[in-house]
Formats: sequence, structure tokens, C-alpha cells
Amino acid sequence: MANPQDKKNEAGSGFVYLPLIVGWLVPGGGHFLIGKWGRGALLAASIVGMFSMGLAMDGQIHSGAHDILDLLSMAGDLGNGILYLVCRAMGWGANLVQVTTADWGSRFIVVAGLLNVIAAVDAHNLRTGRKA
Repeated sequence: MANPQDKKNEAGSGFVYLPLIVGWLVPGGGHFLIGKWGRGALLAASIVGMFSMGLAMDGQIHSGAHDILDLLSMAGDLGNGILYLVCRAMGWGANLVQVTTADWGSRFIVVAGLLNVIAAVDAHNLRTGRKA
């Protein structure tokens, strides 16, 4: 019978922050890295879907902060990792919000980023053995 302490030591060996970093950069990537394929696919589909719907609704991706709400929105947008970086490089989501759907689209993008951060932390906790 395996000793539970051995399993904890095995879970904590190596660079334990890799799933956190990969999970932030690529939605669901941290879970894919540790072998949780179903959870990773569900998270990737949810995050990329929300992000894509936000862009389709002409949502704004924040690049600077003029007040506290813009700062919080930008922090949420940065949580999208590579999706944020690609959209900034391509100039997508840089338009001003002029219709109601665009405002909702901006919120979809922010929530997708926050969900991605939560998923990355979850992958890190699974890797370190804090969560089963």
C-alpha cells in the first residue's frame, strides 16, 4: 500500500509553477500539461468561447487605465494570456464601445480572463497536490 506522504512528495517535485504559467498563457493548457484532458478541454472551450463571443459583440480590450474601473477591466483582460496578446497585436477589440452589445462583449472578455486565472491556479493546486 502506497504511503500518502510519498504521493505528496511526488506531486510537489519538479517545477510546480509550470502548470500555472502555461495555464495562464493557454486556456486549459495547465490542465492538459498535468493530464487532466477532460477538464482542460472544458475550460479551453469555455474561455475561448466567451472571449470569441465578446469580440463578436465588438467588445473592447483594454490597453490602458484611465480610472479604477479601466484598471480592473485591464487586469481581467490580461488574464486571457495569449488571447489578449494576439488581439492586441492584431488590433482587435481596440474600437470604442458605441452600442450596448459592445459593452456586454467587453464584460465577456473580462470574465473569460478571470476564469482563465482561476483555471491556472486550479492547475497549480492539482500539480502541487493541494487538490485531488
